[in-house]
Amino acid sequence: MNQFYNVAKNNQLFEGITQSEFVAILTCLSARVSSYAGGDRVLLSGDQVNSLGLILSGNIRITREDIRGNVTILAKLGPPETFAEALVCAEVSQSPVTVQATEDTEILHIDYGKIFVACDNDCSCHEQMVKNMTKLLAQKNLLLNRKIEVLSKRTTREKILCLLDHHKTQSRQIILHLNREEMANYLCVDRSALSSELSKMRDDGLIRYERNKFEIV
Repeated sequence: MNQFYNVAKNNQLFEGITQSEFVAILTCLSARVSSYAGGDRVLLSGDQVNSLGLILSGNIRITREDIRGNVTILAKLGPPETFAEALVCAEVSQSPVTVQATEDTEILHIDYGKIFVACDNDCSCHEQMVKNMTKLLAQKNLLLNRKIEVLSKRTTREKILCLLDHHKTQSRQIILHLNREEMANYLCVDRSALSSELSKMRDDGLIRYERNKFEIV
């Protein structure tokens, strides 16, 4: 597990945990690494959820399908992000979402329940992990609130601007890790309507963009 520390240490879950502690506690947590090819299902809607996942390499897409078969992209994640922590925390018996690898991907699966149970080895970092897990869940809640804010906007233009605003950095350039179809699904709008609105916003001098690179003027 040593080779995965440099990725995992950048996630909130392992903040303040040394490399030696990392290797020791993963044994206590019954952690395992699984590899997936692009297109493989990591978790299928309806599956039992027993662990949270930390992405070591590659990317995943989290989607939800309604009764009519319409698919909505909830998130697209890469290293060192985690997923399914809210599901296992809430003790959801069946996953309401599907998680799919979009390219060759490695995932560290961690038994969530063992994070909150003192292990026989009396790991000194166990208490730190409990604190980290609480912070991680709080951060995920903030991200969910951001998406709710985006979807609450009445027009496609307002949704686009809100999405871009959430991804602003110190650099003027905003990079969305979504293609047009994925962006449309995330915003819950028609793809052609999205493309049309992006063109209008560019013509109106509001934004500049090339593929997934945007800049708010």
